[in-house]
This record gives sequence, structure tokens and C-alpha cells, in this order.
Amino acid sequence: MPRVYVSTVVAAPPARVWARVRDFNGLPSWHPAIAESRIEDGEPADRIGCVRDFRLRNGERVREKLLGLSDFELFVTYSILDSALPVTDYVATLRLTPVTDGDRTFIEWTAEFGCAPEREADLMATFGGGIFQGGLDSLKRHFGG
Repeated sequence: MPRVYVSTVVAAPPARVWARVRDFNGLPSWHPAIAESRIEDGEPADRIGCVRDFRLRNGERVREKLLGLSDFELFVTYSILDSALPVTDYVATLRLTPVTDGDRTFIEWTAEFGCAPEREADLMATFGGGIFQGGLDSLKRHFGG
């Protein structure tokens, strides 16, 4: 099963970064590829099991389910329910860790998924180099580092 791992350090304390990324429905506010998002059935965006339905700027629709969220451990875990990408059993986690030297934040974004072997390299590049890195780069720009 392929595993994607992308990380960076952001020049802001974890509490500020968490305030920006915690909202499961808030992707359009910080990820440049996301045009709009909504939580289905009026559920709160931090309720485990809620489903976000969002559209990418290219028009594609994605549905993801919140599997875990911790304000103490600073992570959000989710799965893909529907997507144009040919993956199965996709589970991803965005995790923040304090960097005490300079009051910065270490961010890790990981995912594991199933796919056809011939698509593995392409999908790992799409998630890691495109989606995850694009989001982390946006956070670095927002926080100035």
C-alpha cells in the first residue's frame, strides 16, 4: 500500500497554525486548490463522522469523512469517500508538532491508499507533490516563512 509523506516547518506557533487548519470545512481558506466546501447534513465540522463535500478549482468534486480530530495532539485524520482519483482505502492525517527552537510548527501530512500498481507513482506525486505540498506551501506563505 503506497504511503505519502510530506513535511515542513512553519514560522508560527502551533496554536496559530492549528486555528487555521483545524476546521474540517475550512480548506478553501488556506488551500489554494479548493474552491468551496460544505459539511453535509448540517453537522458540526468537528464532529467525528461528518462528511465534507468540496470542489476543486478545476471543478472536480471530492467527499471526505472526518475520522479523528484532537485539539490536544493537534491532528486531523480523514478518509476519501468519493473522488475522481482511482484510490481505495485512502486515509490521511495532517499533524502539527511544536518546534521549541523559535516557537515554530512542524507539519506532517501523510496518506496511505490502495491503487493499481501502474498508478502508484503518479498518485503519490499527485498527493505528495501536488495536493499536500501545495497546502503546506500556502501555510508557509500565510505565516511568512
